[in-house]
Amino acid sequence: MQIVKTNLKDCFIFEPTIFGDNRGYFFESYNKAKFESLIGKSVNFIQDNEAFSNKGALRGLHFQQGEFAQAKLVRVTQGLVLDVAVDLRPDSETFLQHIAVELSADNKKQLFVPRGFAHGYIVLSDTAVFNYKCDNIYNKDSESGVIYNDKDLNINWKLKQDEFIISEKDKILPTIKTLYK
Repeated sequence: MQIVKTNLKDCFIFEPTIFGDNRGYFFESYNKAKFESLIGKSVNFIQDNEAFSNKGALRGLHFQQGEFAQAKLVRVTQGLVLDVAVDLRPDSETFLQHIAVELSADNKKQLFVPRGFAHGYIVLSDTAVFNYKCDNIYNKDSESGVIYNDKDLNINWKLKQDEFIISEKDKILPTIKTLYK
């Protein structure tokens, strides 16, 4: 497993070492000791989640606040998504900056999204299966988010707006300026 630093502090891309032959392939998708050695801190993932979505499904930008903030390790096991992380830590030198990375079943990359980040993705293939590890439990009262089309973030979601499939809840998320006035 190799780590790729992103332009965002504490947010990393992981590229696995893939062993292939005429039978197929094998790779280690997660190893706690290696993972923590690469990022330089301990993370205790306590829950795995999976989501199936159709092309154009845009989920996000979500985060949990306070004691229920979550770090996530995300990957795609079927299809292709554009995965986005936004640094919402006011004391960070990368505050309000974002990255967008394609995660797919083919490239097998993973993205580590630390606590204090908003996270979302859009499905670019016909369908996708999205998997993620969380280091904290979900708490409905702590959930929050940022509207996907916030002009101050200027995220290029790679699809046309009329192709987006967005939940009613995500359509009414606040802007960055509303959250940080």
